Amino acid sequence: MIHSVCIFGDSVAKGVVFDAVKNKYSLLKESFANIVERQQNISILNFARFGCTISMGSEILKRHAEELDRFDYTVLEFGGNDCDYNWAMIAEDPGRPHQCNTPIALFRDKYRELIDQVRQNGGSPVLMNLPPIDSNRYFRWVSRGLNGKNILAFLGGVDAIYRWQEMYSRAVEELADETKVPLIDIRSGFLHKKNFSLYLCEDGIHPNDQGHLLISNAIREKAFF
Repeated sequence: MIHSVCIFGDSVAKGVVFDAVKNKYSLLKESFANIVERQQNISILNFARFGCTISMGSEILKRHAEELDRFDYTVLEFGGNDCDYNWAMIAEDPGRPHQCNTPIALFRDKYRELIDQVRQNGGSPVLMNLPPIDSNRYFRWVSRGLNGKNILAFLGGVDAIYRWQEMYSRAVEELADETKVPLIDIRSGFLHKKNFSLYLCEDGIHPNDQGHLLISNAIREKAFF
């Protein structure tokens, strides 16, 4: 029987949504973590942070390393911020080489190190892949107030945003297989819907309240918690 779980990740794991009425980001009361905690009657300690990359997550985990053996599982959810770019710099000079926050090879290496770090401290890691992204919405979101034509010139097409983010999700899936770590596949729950964009916020990247319900269902179906 599962008694306690801790989570390290980014704003998706934290339950951040964009409130279109208030025009700002806020924490969702019915986030997937809160839903699972209530429905499964387990304790969930959420260390996820808005804007967190794999490098930031590693530093946060180090501060809590001695606590990991207290939890039945340590859930890791990273990639959404790692694959992101400095869009303002791209808008100013799209022809210059630009690196995302964490290049894919470095992302793989650091994620593998994070998995090892959890195990070395007596924890049982579980990975989550990424929810899909709505390329059109996200492009409109990141190009607000910027030179959208320059950003598009850098990308080569709006669909490139989806493929780039998908590559990071696949990297997580491959790492789970290579390291023999359980994977919670939240992405498929969205993609099985006729229009997964209905489950995303206005920014095209954060799951909305219905999206968090999908994630909680994926966790329950995996039967970890």
